[in-house]
Amino acid sequence: MSPVKFVVALAALSAAVSMAVPAAMAQGDFPSRPIRLIVGFPPGSSADIAARVVGNHMTKVLGQQVIVESKPGAASSIAAAEVARADKDGHTLFMLSSANVINEQINPKLAFNIARDFAPVAMVNTTAIILAVHPSVGATDVKSLIAIAKSKPGQLNYASTGAGTVPHLSGELFAVRTGVKMLHVPYKGSPEAATDLLAGRVAMIFSPASAVIPHGKAGKLKLLATGTGVRLSVLPDLPTMAEAGVPDFETAIWFGLVAPAGTPRPVIDKIAKAVNEATAAPEAAKAWAPQGILPLKGGPDDLAKFIGVETKRWSDAATAAGLKK
Repeated sequence: MSPVKFVVALAALSAAVSMAVPAAMAQGDFPSRPIRLIVGFPPGSSADIAARVVGNHMTKVLGQQVIVESKPGAASSIAAAEVARADKDGHTLFMLSSANVINEQINPKLAFNIARDFAPVAMVNTTAIILAVHPSVGATDVKSLIAIAKSKPGQLNYASTGAGTVPHLSGELFAVRTGVKMLHVPYKGSPEAATDLLAGRVAMIFSPASAVIPHGKAGKLKLLATGTGVRLSVLPDLPTMAEAGVPDFETAIWFGLVAPAGTPRPVIDKIAKAVNEATAAPEAAKAWAPQGILPLKGGPDDLAKFIGVETKRWSDAATAAGLKK
């Protein structure tokens, strides 16, 4: 080998080693301090419930505390923007949700781009959307609710977990599919929305199942239908929207863990392994099943594909609801 070729080969080998060493060190040294898991919805929300179950298990497996921080606002966009700017070392993570995908379709001026600014880590879970009404409305099923809404066009209001969230889009799709006119009242999260519904300050809600199931079982709210394509095991008598007479209606909230784009793949894989162990653990089923929450399993590549499919689905839904910009 000539001296020139030897130098070139040595340089190439040195570059390869210099690239491999940080990656190996990143995986071996990670985590070196507590991990922040940022949630864009309030404590007690379905996002918060998901984060705490996953975070508790990650703490045990990774040997560093996972601190769940709730930073609600703008349909989770405030929290997302913060994580997008965070260090790319795996110590700051974000609970991405369907709300973020939807908001990207209807708000072209977001401070972040999901595909550009985040690295998918792992699937977490999905939770059903339930249509519930205050007893004062007088609706006993979906058909009677539609009749009441049509007799009072624009007078019935419905709560959601914020503009651009799945509950919001669920309400818009319900209006499109049934021909009713309703007033949307956005909140920062499901706990606040459910509180106002219980007080009768709003007539109805499209809500994550976890926020309304206890009140439905207690008789404080009337649960009318689930947005899932199949009935929930925790509420076997609750019909699906299709069964209740509203075709082509299927909505649910999902959550997946992401890191800032550029986070080393070995670090992402280490986190993904811990998350998948968490969602498969008996503790997850025990905490989630009674609230209509189902675990999802999948790593970075699975979440990336899922986000692509969901982006197309919610883009179409936003167009149908007249919200696409």
